[in-house]
Amino acid sequence: MKSPLRYQFSEYDCGPTTMLNAVSYLFEREEIPPEIIRNVMLYSLDCYSQKGEPGRAGTSRMAMMFLSNWLDGFGRATNLPLSSQYLAGKSVYIGQESFINDALHRGGVAVVRLFYDVEHYALLTGETADGSILMFDPWYVPEESDEFQGTGIELTLQHPKAYNRIVPAACFNREENAPYALGPIEDREAVLLFNEHTKKTAQDTIEYFI
Repeated sequence: MKSPLRYQFSEYDCGPTTMLNAVSYLFEREEIPPEIIRNVMLYSLDCYSQKGEPGRAGTSRMAMMFLSNWLDGFGRATNLPLSSQYLAGKSVYIGQESFINDALHRGGVAVVRLFYDVEHYALLTGETADGSILMFDPWYVPEESDEFQGTGIELTLQHPKAYNRIVPAACFNREENAPYALGPIEDREAVLLFNEHTKKTAQDTIEYFI
């Protein structure tokens, strides 16, 4: 059975919450071993605030890279068919030849660092027919909120196991500090995750036009 995706408990835990949401989206609840939950929480929230307070600056890129490598190794060493790949810099964008779009087409997900008031992590789970991206943002916003009015971003709470935002693709590739922008190219990062038992091959996703 799949569980609804989670919202973060504090101002700071978008990173571990999103990584765990990725696993929850890809696997049945009964399949997920406790080691994953323990280690995601153990290795995240590693940044210190300007006052030296642990965890109050969220999760670092280094921690996300480590978690991606650890999850990929865990999948190879156990019976859980999980794979993970870390992306950074110019390979992180939304578009026709993007690794992210390819992952979404093949049944995978992407954990991305983007801008939402501050640097923030969210989960990309799919793509609509018009190219908009289905995203689960762990920052809870009531459905009646007008926060995204005029942005083209749609807020929905009707799909708790998959997404709560529908975001135009153009929002992501911006380099400025704007809602859900991936930001400066040199600072971008993403983690792609797959359930290898449900992952589609490239041949499965080829579209033929007559």
